[in-house]
Amino acid sequence: MDVFRRKVLLAAFKLFDLLVMVAMFILAAAVVYLQNNTITFDAFLHMRFKIENYLLFSGFVLIWHLIFSGFGLYHSRRFSSSKAEIKDLLKAITLGMLIILLSAWIFKIEIVTAIFLVVFLGGTSIATIASRLVLRRVLKWVRLHGRNLRHMLIVGTNERARKFVRKIESNPELGYRLLGFVDEQWKGNGDLEKHGWKLVSSLKDFNAYIRDNVVDEVVIALPMKSLYQEASKIFTTCEEQGIIVRNLSDIFNSKLACSRTEYFEGEPLIAHYTGALRGWQVGVKRVMDLVLTTILLIVLSPLFLLTALLITLDSPGPVFFIQERVGLGKRRFRLYKFRTMVDGADKLQDELEVLNEVSGPVFKIKNDPRVTQIGKFLRKTSIDELPQLFNVFKGDMSLVGPRPLPVKDFNGFNQDLHRRRFSIRPGITCLWQVDGRSSVPFEKWMNLDLQYIDHWSLWLDFKILAKTIPAVFRGSGAV
Repeated sequence: MDVFRRKVLLAAFKLFDLLVMVAMFILAAAVVYLQNNTITFDAFLHMRFKIENYLLFSGFVLIWHLIFSGFGLYHSRRFSSSKAEIKDLLKAITLGMLIILLSAWIFKIEIVTAIFLVVFLGGTSIATIASRLVLRRVLKWVRLHGRNLRHMLIVGTNERARKFVRKIESNPELGYRLLGFVDEQWKGNGDLEKHGWKLVSSLKDFNAYIRDNVVDEVVIALPMKSLYQEASKIFTTCEEQGIIVRNLSDIFNSKLACSRTEYFEGEPLIAHYTGALRGWQVGVKRVMDLVLTTILLIVLSPLFLLTALLITLDSPGPVFFIQERVGLGKRRFRLYKFRTMVDGADKLQDELEVLNEVSGPVFKIKNDPRVTQIGKFLRKTSIDELPQLFNVFKGDMSLVGPRPLPVKDFNGFNQDLHRRRFSIRPGITCLWQVDGRSSVPFEKWMNLDLQYIDHWSLWLDFKILAKTIPAVFRGSGAV
């Protein structure tokens, strides 16, 4: 698509968004008036408005346009998914609605009621989202038929570059035409032709190539350690000629980490992270923890009192067993459990190490002589774990997450990969809890924790919580 056509399409979309905003505003206002029976629809259409109302409404229109522009809704979104675009649309519309609410409060605009907001928000969201989806379908059809194409040049022939090209070729609806690769001759690019690719230029001839050929975008995939100067020169050349440059961020060949771009004081930063749960779902997870924990603590308070009484009558010692555990980011915290062993049992563990029935640094034996009579029942029913609800309420733990380990077990880790389990908040129950508990070998336990981290979602938390209840009643693997 040439520059003129793109400008026309962009202007049409901006105008469409503003017309949608105006139409939905008028429709919402009409609904409010008609609902209150203060005016007929015909009279509404013939209403006269004061000059200050026109100025105020013009301000709404301008702010609406600035918000949509600020969320990048008029930038090229070839690499952006429809889901991401819809998310940005909803953010922009919500912000615009909040500004309308604030203005209504300041200027005493009576038509901005709950009904107004529902009609305005719903109508605007449906219309703008539908328009974007239709445009995506149209552009996909156009690109698949050889129009609206962008010419792309790949600088580098390493595996990162080839992997990126394979992704581009598997998504022809993006509308990219691969010109070829730019690199020096080396043994790694000897099989380019086998894949239908070609080396169109060397690094030193790059300037000459882009002077004589149509190049819309350049993707740099050179190894930064050995070819930084060459990459820098190519970037400067493209910058001078107004050519879009993309740099593959995965310069460390990460196998697990996800990436995202952040900005600090105008400085772009590429963040790589593994395991750290982020996004709005994390906030929902914490709210869910607080709500469910509060309810459970109230409902189970009689059981807490009864258990405390039974422990006191069964054996001398404190009601609670408090132990230092390793939590989020390897931070230490005090974990609470009902005491199920004789007082001072932790000091006797060294004498029983030879009886340990679990591999790895964890210590578990089925018939532990330190366990009291009431303690056996508490462990079988998992009642001993209930005081950890206080840890959840405090924020040391979550309802669902990898089990927090004692400091001694943590110090016994011999694989750094297993320490990734500390990148999220520990929990009372997890995949390990619903899949055999203490009967699961240490290695499988760690793998289940990492599996939870890599595939985490709110839905997974709900499923684990639902499966935990029957697992507790079965008493499977409890010691």
